[in-house]
Amino acid sequence: MMAQPAPFADEQLPTQPEVLLVDDDEVNLLLTALALRERGFSIIEACSGEQTLELLREHTPDIVVLDAMMPGLDGFATCRALRRMPGLENVPVLMLTGLDDDASITRAYQAGATDFFVKATQWSLLAGRLQYLLRASRTRIELERSKSKLARAQDLARMGSFDYRLPDRNERGGLQLSPEALRVLNFGPQERCSLRTLLRMVPVEDRMLMLRQLHAALRHGSVLATDVRMVLIDGRQRMIHVEAEPEFNEQGQSAGYTGVLQDVTDRRTAEDKILELANFDALTGLPNRRQLIWRAERALEQARRHAHQFALLLIDLDRFKLINDTLGHSAGDELLVEVGRRLRACVRHSDQVMEGQFDAAGVRSHRSLEAVGRLGGDEFVALLPEVGDDDDAARVAQRILEALREPIFVSGQECFVTASVGVAVYPRDGASVVDLLRNSDVAMYSVKAQGKNSSAIYSPQLAGQGREKLEIETALHKALERDELVLHYQPKVDLRAGRMVGVEALMRWQRGGVLVPPANFIPLAEETGLIVPLSEWALREASRQARVWQDSFGFKDSISVNLPSQLFERSDLVETIHASVTAAGIPHCSILLEITETRLMAGLQSVIPALHRLNDIGVEISIDDFGTGYSSLAYLTTLPISELKIDRCFVSDLGVTHQSSAVVTAIIALARSLNLRVVAEGVETLRQMDELYRLGCVLMQGFLFSRPVPGAELAAWHEQMLAPGRAPWIRNELETSITSLGTARGPGRLMR
Repeated sequence: MMAQPAPFADEQLPTQPEVLLVDDDEVNLLLTALALRERGFSIIEACSGEQTLELLREHTPDIVVLDAMMPGLDGFATCRALRRMPGLENVPVLMLTGLDDDASITRAYQAGATDFFVKATQWSLLAGRLQYLLRASRTRIELERSKSKLARAQDLARMGSFDYRLPDRNERGGLQLSPEALRVLNFGPQERCSLRTLLRMVPVEDRMLMLRQLHAALRHGSVLATDVRMVLIDGRQRMIHVEAEPEFNEQGQSAGYTGVLQDVTDRRTAEDKILELANFDALTGLPNRRQLIWRAERALEQARRHAHQFALLLIDLDRFKLINDTLGHSAGDELLVEVGRRLRACVRHSDQVMEGQFDAAGVRSHRSLEAVGRLGGDEFVALLPEVGDDDDAARVAQRILEALREPIFVSGQECFVTASVGVAVYPRDGASVVDLLRNSDVAMYSVKAQGKNSSAIYSPQLAGQGREKLEIETALHKALERDELVLHYQPKVDLRAGRMVGVEALMRWQRGGVLVPPANFIPLAEETGLIVPLSEWALREASRQARVWQDSFGFKDSISVNLPSQLFERSDLVETIHASVTAAGIPHCSILLEITETRLMAGLQSVIPALHRLNDIGVEISIDDFGTGYSSLAYLTTLPISELKIDRCFVSDLGVTHQSSAVVTAIIALARSLNLRVVAEGVETLRQMDELYRLGCVLMQGFLFSRPVPGAELAAWHEQMLAPGRAPWIRNELETSITSLGTARGPGRLMR
């Protein structure tokens, strides 16, 4: 017989649902089994309740069809027994009964049957009932599975649901929590938790605010969404997020709320950490630039509103780079942490000031903005949101300086660090935070320029100096492009031979038709690093000028060019000089390099290799300002130097103080014993010249012989003053004009 398709086929069901058919009547069992197989079912047969339970211990069918009336263990007892077996709680059971009475039906349901069917030969109706039960079972299984997944998801999200009913004439009302919600609150699954119990778990300081929110939501029938701090029964403090929506009855009246609660402690902790990282310095824990700007802007708004002053103090450590470079970055970090701790103690520092908290504070809330923060690097800012006058800010600045005077131990090393503090006060020193920061920076740099370890209050004069310095720096950057730099040359003369033995090149800046004194731009060039390209230009220009003089009056001496130590440390110095002299077509000996004794000793080890390479190609080295540096004389015996220049501070007092004559005598004797030339610079009077000559120094330069002159004028000076046979005239002329020459003084080298 061909199997007929099941009339209630379901695509989600198995192709052949497995049925355990139980009947003690073998004929009825055979007919029923045959009919169900024809309709697409797979049949397992059993003829007693005992056999059924044995089969179920080994195998679980899709559905059980159970005869109610059987000898021994009847269908009702068998159903009760299988319901107690693991995994069979939800297997559909269809009870077959020949009794069509309410008592039997009730008894079947009480035993755990899913449905009942009166025995008959209506096999298609039976098959349809089985298909229906299978679909219902599958739906139930999917529902249980979804419920399990939801419960698992809620557990993972630490979330649960609740239902709150308002009391009315039919219901007492109250709070019902899902098992997941009970777990979130650390209650057992069977425990009951009332709204009063939950409110008692809210800390006392937050409880009144929570009650006000609940009453407002109930009164207006509005959505409730809030975060609540709660202390669980085990003492842990958690942050619980509550969201609830109102429900209404048929009359439109509020009936209660349904919603969810979730443990968001980890999320809030992460958010707080993100907020901390965004607003506080990771190293010192102080407010960072972003937080400082925000606080300063709030303080400015409050100061404008209440017509009071507030101050910004910019604090820059004076010797941090030395400590950081010497002891390492970890030691530098250690130092910054300790400095931050000391600075924090100097003001009424408040960390927990954020946008929402500040807006909710009272009239004097701006005072909570007071703090010290780290602007970046070794720069800190102290914000004083209300000061009476400059003295208030000055007292805090002095307190900061005193706090930093105590030694700081970092990496086992005792260190002393000082600070320069610039103060700007609103509204006098700026109408915006940007202005106040800029002007406090100006004041701080004025302290740096005057020796550090002090404080200064901003004034317009300081800003003028800063602007002038900035203008000069900007113009100096463009001076080379605009061809504004020139070299003037001061001759070096040999009194004994009555001739010129070389010249010193001195840089001048012709800005707007006016010669800018070297003292006004050379230090700035050294500070900004422009001294390197300026010096390279000087080398090229001196080489070019040497060639011009060689062609015009047979110049064969050397031009001294004073170079900074940075150039001596560069590996390409020899190539730079070689390129300059080669381009001009002059020998290397036409250029003599001067370096001051102080700069030489500051970078002696890095300079030595360059000096030897220069000496190898015929370039001589002169030590300028000799005797003014704090150094050992041992280097004179090891370095390839050819000339010493006696500083003008010793020359100026010759013939006046015995000490100056003693120093000059020693320098001359030392140079002579080492076979070095000695040149006295800054010679301005006949007395100085005669005393030097008497002591044995015959090479000199200074205003007495010539002021620095442009390159085009040196040939005329040479023709007029040092022509053959006229050298004695210089001495006679100088003797008659000593009064008119006086003691005028001026620059005497490239860096002067």
